[in-house]
Amino acid sequence: MKLRPTCYKESVDKTIRKYTSFDEMKADEYRYWQSRPVHERVAAVGELTEACYRLKGFKSDDFRLQRTLVHFERTPR
Repeated sequence: MKLRPTCYKESVDKTIRKYTSFDEMKADEYRYWQSRPVHERVAAVGELTEACYRLKGFKSDDFRLQRTLVHFERTPR
């Protein structure tokens, strides 16, 4: 079973928009992504990051943290 990336919706908006300037286009793009829920934005960032790493020749099992995480305990008040 092949899974679709999470940022792709079942119904795709096929509206063609014409912009008079690059700044207007970027402002519309910004408004679109701000209208999406946080989980969709995070999923899209993850998919784009993974696609970029694949273009550079990395394998999908290479996607992991490359350093040790440190846990700090807060001192009691």
